[in-house]
Amino acid sequence: MKIALIGATGFVGTALVAELLQRGHPVTALVRNPAKLPPQQNLSAKALDASDADAVAAAVKGHDAVISAFNPGWDAPELYAQFMKGHDAIVAGVEQSGVTRLLVVGGAGSLFVAPGVQMVDTPEFAAHVPPNIIPGAKAARDALTSLRGNTALAWTFLSPPALLAPGERTGRYRLGGEQLLMAGDAPAGISVADLAVAIVDEIETPRHVRARFTVATA
Repeated sequence: MKIALIGATGFVGTALVAELLQRGHPVTALVRNPAKLPPQQNLSAKALDASDADAVAAAVKGHDAVISAFNPGWDAPELYAQFMKGHDAIVAGVEQSGVTRLLVVGGAGSLFVAPGVQMVDTPEFAAHVPPNIIPGAKAARDALTSLRGNTALAWTFLSPPALLAPGERTGRYRLGGEQLLMAGDAPAGISVADLAVAIVDEIETPRHVRARFTVATA
């Protein structure tokens, strides 16, 4: 499959590039600075302003699927507004392009920890997450809410578990839905390499179309 990947130089994006190329998928990496990506077979890098829907449409046209790991940066000024502007432009641009398959990598904050209670709204979240990240977590939650009403795209939203870290690729993970996955009494985690495995598995064999899912270490 020919995949357009927005945010290919970020933490998740870098792992996705490796996983997609390992499986033989040609990748168009759409990033702010293409010079950050070393040349690799089956990888082309193009500059993209993700907040420009027309530019997104032109860049992703002709691909089989789009994966968005977009994040304006945790230290970006007006993070919430920039996050939502980019997300909305990406969705609009993919719609314009004629590509129907979109997978968005969101945050764990919108996962539910109790009936009607999302993690981002708990005192524990505010106590343990750096203050600069909270606007991004709230934006990712609102991006999911916006996507839920989209019937034009075969979209999927992936929320990582609470703990996402560097680590080896095992190829093993367990699936969840709307609730935060746990490991006993503690929040579960996953390596970014295995998160990439789960994302590419979903692209190759869609199981969560117009739905959100989460994953954690098996």
